Amino acid sequence: MTNYQKLQKVLTELFELDKAELDFGIYRIMNQKRDDVLDFLDNKLPKEVRAILESHQKGDTTTLKKNLDEAIKMAKEFGLDPDTTPKVQEARALYENAGSITALEQEVFSHLASFFKRYYQDGDFISLRRYKKDVYAIPYEGEEVKLHWANHDQYYIKTSENLKNYAFKIDGDKTIKFTLKEANTEQNNNKTQKDQERRFALYEEEPITIDGDTLHLNFTYEPHKKTVKQDKLLEDAVTELTSKVPTSFAKIFSLAPTEKNKKRTLLEKYLNDFSARNTFDYFIHKDLGGFLTRELDFYIKNEVLFIDDINTENEQAFNTQLSKIRALKQVAQKIITFLAQIENFQKKLWLKKKFVISCDYCITLDRIPEEYYAEIFKNEAQLKEWKSLFNVTIKKEAELKEEPFLVLDTKFFSREFKDKLLAEFDDLDEIIDGTIMHSDNFQALSILEDKFEGQIDASYIDPPYNTGSDGFIYKDGFKSSSWNSLLFSVLSKANSLLSEKSILMVSNDDNENSNLVKLLDLSNFKFKTNLIWNSDGHTDNQFEIKINHEYISLAQKSLKASYGNVIDPNTRSESNLWKNIAVNSITKNGSANPYSEIELPKGFPVEDTEGIIDQQVPPKEFFSEIGSLDYFPRSINKKYKVNFPIRYNSTTYSANKLNEPLRVSAGWANLNKLKKFINNSCKPYQDDDGLMEFYLSKNGTIYYKKTKESARNIVSVLRSFQTTEKMKYLLEDMDIEFSYPKPIDLIEYLLKIGNSKIYLDFFAGSGTTGHAVINGNRVNENKSKYILVELGSYFYEVLIPRMQKVTYSNNWKNGKPQDKDGISQMFKYFNLESYEDALNNLQLKPNNKQQQILSTNNDVQEDYMLNYMLDVESREHLMNVEAFKNPFNYKLKVTENNELIPTTVDLVETFNYLIGLHVKRIQRTGAFKTVEGITNRGDKVLVIWRNLEESDNEDLNKFVKKMDYNLRDGEFDTIYVNGDNNLANLKKEEETWKVLLLEEVFFTEMFDVKDV
Repeated sequence: MTNYQKLQKVLTELFELDKAELDFGIYRIMNQKRDDVLDFLDNKLPKEVRAILESHQKGDTTTLKKNLDEAIKMAKEFGLDPDTTPKVQEARALYENAGSITALEQEVFSHLASFFKRYYQDGDFISLRRYKKDVYAIPYEGEEVKLHWANHDQYYIKTSENLKNYAFKIDGDKTIKFTLKEANTEQNNNKTQKDQERRFALYEEEPITIDGDTLHLNFTYEPHKKTVKQDKLLEDAVTELTSKVPTSFAKIFSLAPTEKNKKRTLLEKYLNDFSARNTFDYFIHKDLGGFLTRELDFYIKNEVLFIDDINTENEQAFNTQLSKIRALKQVAQKIITFLAQIENFQKKLWLKKKFVISCDYCITLDRIPEEYYAEIFKNEAQLKEWKSLFNVTIKKEAELKEEPFLVLDTKFFSREFKDKLLAEFDDLDEIIDGTIMHSDNFQALSILEDKFEGQIDASYIDPPYNTGSDGFIYKDGFKSSSWNSLLFSVLSKANSLLSEKSILMVSNDDNENSNLVKLLDLSNFKFKTNLIWNSDGHTDNQFEIKINHEYISLAQKSLKASYGNVIDPNTRSESNLWKNIAVNSITKNGSANPYSEIELPKGFPVEDTEGIIDQQVPPKEFFSEIGSLDYFPRSINKKYKVNFPIRYNSTTYSANKLNEPLRVSAGWANLNKLKKFINNSCKPYQDDDGLMEFYLSKNGTIYYKKTKESARNIVSVLRSFQTTEKMKYLLEDMDIEFSYPKPIDLIEYLLKIGNSKIYLDFFAGSGTTGHAVINGNRVNENKSKYILVELGSYFYEVLIPRMQKVTYSNNWKNGKPQDKDGISQMFKYFNLESYEDALNNLQLKPNNKQQQILSTNNDVQEDYMLNYMLDVESREHLMNVEAFKNPFNYKLKVTENNELIPTTVDLVETFNYLIGLHVKRIQRTGAFKTVEGITNRGDKVLVIWRNLEESDNEDLNKFVKKMDYNLRDGEFDTIYVNGDNNLANLKKEEETWKVLLLEEVFFTEMFDVKDV
């Protein structure tokens, strides 16, 4: 194989030309430009190398040849043998040392192949600057401590969803699903062995399973020797499945040929895609052009231009070396420019704010006017879901009035019904209790940015722990690096949404805790402390070494964070936990110590130095033990709840603040007398659950703590919470299955720490955060909202049903509600366009005018291909301005079961988020739809959407007049309208117009992005 052939092989891999059979993502884009790229690599590139070398070498070799010829002629004139004369020998040596163009050409090809191969690995450019053999340099800018990982300058774009759920349909109603069994993803963070890499292979114990019309093809994803190739394992799988798949699913063996493989079957096509989706496209480089340019300079200085080359005694040899370097640098820069264009294009699509594909609302019936009940009762799909979710059968329309907490889902109703219903609500965003987004978390945070910048005071997230068994997918050898890239991107993006006084809480364990603490700092959070809890519920000796605990890492955006005292585990003591209040600060009828004469009732357990004297159980009507404490001084050994209301009088007990405990030193106090004293002396106050808490110590001291604010007095070791396993059972009582749900009482505790009006969870899982907020709203006067983000398939199977069920009742057993003690709710949920969908909607082809220019000028053609091709040819597909003529029917192709399905996009909802609009009202009138709201800056906004296929500018003017919109006064600061119009316009103080063209703002805001 020649050096040029080696270079061809490397470049074919770099430009994804060896994956012509793949029809998704960037591979699909490159396949569209395959012929142009091949022409550049096979024909234009080698010619450029030769031309560059010839331009630098031609004059020198001609002169040297002339000098050699003259020396030979002179030797002959003197009758000497030219080969023996010193003059001829010197001239010949200089000429031959200049080297042939062909030899230099091959050297350049060799260096190009070596350079580009060095930084490319399985679809990604890896930042490995080789200082010398097996030694790499990392960028360092004088930091005291430097956190560096292999992909620190890249976006992690992979999700686990493809690996978990990959399916396609045949015959219209049959589904083929690839399912992973025993997927070994390096348990306990152990790397694969150096001679092994993970591969997909057929699950030998049970290759197929059938569930009705679904055929499961079962695979493993486990380490194999590197000599075992993935292609061979897939071929073996196809061979074995050929004899095992039943005839009813035989369509999977129908032909889906490619130019390269005429006999490829449908099974092979999807199997190759399944494998490729989970082994390619993990990262997008943030600055590939700059990175490779810097690395090229480093490579040339260290591996092409050696210090010994600077040899003044052989100037010609040095000039030859410089010619080689010039050619290498110029050609490499062209390749870098082309590669950077492709990578920057992917980055542009990754960073662009995504379309809202669909948006629906879940609303309890108590919020819906009764005039809608007739149509609701006729909707069989809605009635069927109520039976499935809540075990409620509605037989008469009148029965709807008796079910105020049944949850209506607008997905079952027409667009006209939904528009009419939403128009019933004033101050829409204010009354919405929650927002749930089906999206990659980075994309969701991006579109939330303008609307919620600096608005959120607390965020709790439960990201993958990177244990190797939690579905987090990564490249072999880049496990922690992949995790770091993912967390750094989303934490940096989330930072802009959180307020200056906010708190961030992150669940994690020992696998990545040390990295997380540094990542928090890197993404501009201030790490505060780790809370520790045992997910298995262990409460044994806390001084033993543990390996099963988890952390809740707390961080602040700034020092203004407002949450309870975090107890330093090294200094915690009784005084840390309790702000002691002197007994004599309590007064009754002038008596300094009303408890001094209270005697210990007979029958109470008393402990002395010799042990228990009397073990009689205290009367149950007074108190009952509810479990061990999270952490309290060792002198406190029991926790009791006393069944009477807390009462509190600020005038007679002025020293006590709401978040401070009442401490009474009076031995084992008589609870009857204490109850009577509180009832007679204090103004009523009752905590969230109507109970008062006592802590009885060994030395006879009663500790009492008001619970309204007590949850914000944080302790470092969390105990007495439900276990993950117990939470699973609680969900199963709701007929919901989820593998590792967080305990609801743990999240409720954490949310009280945050004390926020809006709680953000962008790793929402089964929805425990939303559940906890709803529970809190049942008892708290000040209501909170939630924003949840989740991409998993369980979004529709677990998360949404859970929110609906907990709204109807919080008490379930065997899948049935045990009461109808619901809560009035309205939440919206929507689906965002994915990065993959953004790629799949592109068709690259120059228009006729562009093609005419390109075909007549080779220099322009090359410059266009290397620098502008992808941006120019994709522009109309990234946002079809023409389609805005009917904005209510704008369609994108969205992937469903690996098929691209034309789907109507919600442009109205998308634009609301792009301009950060807090919606007041939405109204639909014929061809017009209006949205009124206010931005974070306080601007009053009117958005007018119109179907230009059904209306013109005269209709627009009539509509504005009918709605009594005054465009010249201060009713609205900015008005957006789609399509050219002749509405009266005014210039505002900041030199911008009041009436703006909606399409232009839409495009600008969608691509107004910044690196993180």
